[in-house]
Amino acid sequence: MRSLVAPVLAAALTIVLTTAFTAAPGPESGGPHGEGFQDGRTSGVVLRNSKIVLRGDGLGAKSDGYRVKRPCWYEPGDDADAMLDRQQDVRDYWFHTHPEGTSEDYDRFIEQYKDKVGKTGRWWKPAYNAADPDGLSCWSGLQGAVWVPEGGAPPGGITLAELYQLARAALTVPEPDIRLSPDVKSYVNLPTWVWLAGTGPTTRSVTAEIPGVMSATVTATLSDLRIDAGTGADRAEVRQACGPTGHPYRRGGAFSCGVRYLRASADQARGSYTLTVTAVWPVTAGGGFTFQPVQVTAQRAVPVGEVQTNVRR
Repeated sequence: MRSLVAPVLAAALTIVLTTAFTAAPGPESGGPHGEGFQDGRTSGVVLRNSKIVLRGDGLGAKSDGYRVKRPCWYEPGDDADAMLDRQQDVRDYWFHTHPEGTSEDYDRFIEQYKDKVGKTGRWWKPAYNAADPDGLSCWSGLQGAVWVPEGGAPPGGITLAELYQLARAALTVPEPDIRLSPDVKSYVNLPTWVWLAGTGPTTRSVTAEIPGVMSATVTATLSDLRIDAGTGADRAEVRQACGPTGHPYRRGGAFSCGVRYLRASADQARGSYTLTVTAVWPVTAGGGFTFQPVQVTAQRAVPVGEVQTNVRR
């Protein structure tokens, strides 16, 4: 990692800054601090050395694979006084990691921070998304800290657009829980109704915020249900007027969301058709930023039988 001090002190700066800037949960955040989610499945955002707060009811489900374009960045950190205090607080640790270091070496190390006292501005520090395979290597190429005068930003400083991208990467929606009627087995020419159960709120949002600096919120709203019968039009008639969650079976109701299979499934793999349902959640964001909808899918095996009729004179 490049440093702001002489090469002989580079390792010390890296260790001290990493220790000083590691984010920890704060009671004022109201949600995960410096984290997205990681629930034994694909991670959307796992922030390291970051002050970004992620919150909202769109956290915690399975990622749809959206990837932030840049996996590391600088974030605004301490002012000159606070940064100097941090470095002086770890003086003993510096000598522990540099047993051959002298007081003169330490003075040269700390001088860069003393030089900024009384000036308006902030030290910007590096952070990264550990869910991205390139995150750590990207972070390693950044300086331990960069001084920026008030109102400015360093090259590589996080932008509002990137904050929106982080919110979008952390945004998740529930996977479809498909319900069918008839449920266990259908028959040729019999309407198979399709709907979703247990969807919960049909809007999910995530806010990514650097407290006191900037904030970005993205919201997904369930708008449509799409059905793939698992076979062609010669074998299935699909009704797609489903709305957001489809329509549960209702005796005498209009059949508008589901599949009418025209041929039995006995000749199909495992003796059934594979029905695929896709829930479509368009995403809205502020600031003129746009994103493609979140789309999540689920499948059900649908065995289709055929009623045989014998006619006798």
